[in-house]
Amino acid sequence: MKVALLHASSCDVIATGVADQGIEQDACAISLLERLLAENGSSRQDLRQVVATGYARDIISIADSTVTEITCHARGIHHTVPEARTVIEIGGQDSKLLRLGPDGRVRDFAMNDRCAAGTGRFLEMVATRLGVTLSDLGAMAGASSRPVVISSMCVVFAETEIIGLLASRTPKEDIVAGVEQSIASRVAAMIGRKVDPPVVLTGGVALVPGMDKALSQVIEHPVSIAPDPQMSGALGAALIAADTCQ
Repeated sequence: MKVALLHASSCDVIATGVADQGIEQDACAISLLERLLAENGSSRQDLRQVVATGYARDIISIADSTVTEITCHARGIHHTVPEARTVIEIGGQDSKLLRLGPDGRVRDFAMNDRCAAGTGRFLEMVATRLGVTLSDLGAMAGASSRPVVISSMCVVFAETEIIGLLASRTPKEDIVAGVEQSIASRVAAMIGRKVDPPVVLTGGVALVPGMDKALSQVIEHPVSIAPDPQMSGALGAALIAADTCQ
């Protein structure tokens, strides 16, 4: 769960926050919003417009309107990286590819929301199996000398494959590097042969060191990481809310 507070006139970011959403997503969103407001000397009465996005957008009771995450990510990235033409967003539940025009509008998009093998859930599973944290994965991948090939297209079967690799004493570093390459390959399949640079990586998985490098190698184009990549969608929603106020 992410919340971004924006000044309605200047569009300056007042505060941002992230919280585990759990099962009570509406209550979590309200609690996070009220905490950020209180920390910045404000209250709900100071809110002029609230836009919700993401999978839980339709259950956020305090939202004045809802907007798809495709539109919000495009708006957030265009605001922070206006030159971006290809946006790769890898979150916990899905991965997306956006192609943007010079004005930041979405020209085309593709989305993988049917399998966790190309998302942050895959990395979380790997970290749990290896007994490390997500923040450890980047250094481990960087230390790999021979990344393994993860052939399974389903995260459930991929987990079984990883268990087998561990049993055969395959170095953990090679497993992690193989997983990052596997995710990058799935994203590259959404992009296809034509890549419009500059390419920007956003979403929570962008915080895992090495993912930008893995993607760069697979698509054969430089990939930069968006500023505060975890907040791109929330920032876009806040900017759309500011548009409504103006």
